[in-house]
Amino acid sequence: MAGDWLAARRTEVAADRILDAAGELFAAQPAATVGMHEIASAAGCSRATLYRYFENREALYTAYVHREAYRLYVEMTDQITSIADPRERLIEGMLASLRNVRESPALASWFATTQRPIGAEMAEESEVIKALTEAFVISLGPDDAELVAHRARWLVRVMTSLMLFPGHDETDERAMLEEFVVPTVLPSRHAAR
Repeated sequence: MAGDWLAARRTEVAADRILDAAGELFAAQPAATVGMHEIASAAGCSRATLYRYFENREALYTAYVHREAYRLYVEMTDQITSIADPRERLIEGMLASLRNVRESPALASWFATTQRPIGAEMAEESEVIKALTEAFVISLGPDDAELVAHRARWLVRVMTSLMLFPGHDETDERAMLEEFVVPTVLPSRHAAR
């Protein structure tokens, strides 16, 4: 086998190191204010090296969001794995996701209202977030692909709304989810107990 067989792994490690450095910066200030120069300095690399891995800030932001979305999805599904009732699974999954994002200073900064809340844009445009949300909706029981896609898109918008305009507390958000989300995502057969 010719060539550098470790090249792909080195690239992955370097990209993760850059994303970790970006995450530390996002935890300290709103994500929208973090520039490539700051990220390169925090990662201990030159801007040229940074641009070798991420062609621009948008590409870096997208890679960061996708990596974190996968991590959060695993955390959320682990937290609700024992819940069989689709209604409770939906509510607890959404509450766990909100909690997980809010407890991460790096992710919460994406929804900072003191700057342009870029988390909302990323959530709407991300194919990874779309796919993960669709997988969550499928886990609740619906099987019609068009309904799954429609409901998943709506759930992303609800989550974004609650990140930008949170309820008074988790009890208030639970009540909103029970009243407005459960009937839409799990019509009639699951809404009533």
